[in-house]
Amino acid sequence: MASDESTADDRLTPADPRTEPNPQHGELDHAETDHTGPVREEPTHAEKLQHTRTAGTWAAVVVATIALIVLLVFILQNLQPTSVTFLGLRGDLPVGVALLLAAAIGGLLVALVGAARILQLRRTANRRNR
Repeated sequence: MASDESTADDRLTPADPRTEPNPQHGELDHAETDHTGPVREEPTHAEKLQHTRTAGTWAAVVVATIALIVLLVFILQNLQPTSVTFLGLRGDLPVGVALLLAAAIGGLLVALVGAARILQLRRTANRRNR
């Protein structure tokens, strides 16, 4: 077996064209004519992974699905009927459904107040930009 000083990796890896030996001068040729800017380094792992809208949507769907499963379990564990009275209206609902309905109405009220504040801030910003 002949002694070969190069490893298999050295034989399989193509040489960098910027460091090829120049046969005329016997020195390294840095390809200065083709190179117009600084040498780009390989991006890091964090730079390669970028947050996209699709990734954000996927994460939101996963979180919403988990929340819906938790709500379903809550409702199924609280099926005892209860009497609900609101503004003169009276009805019988399962406890879980009544609590979920109350939370949904409360969330809508918060969303309405938040939307009104956002509109107010947008109008103020538009007036300042004019």
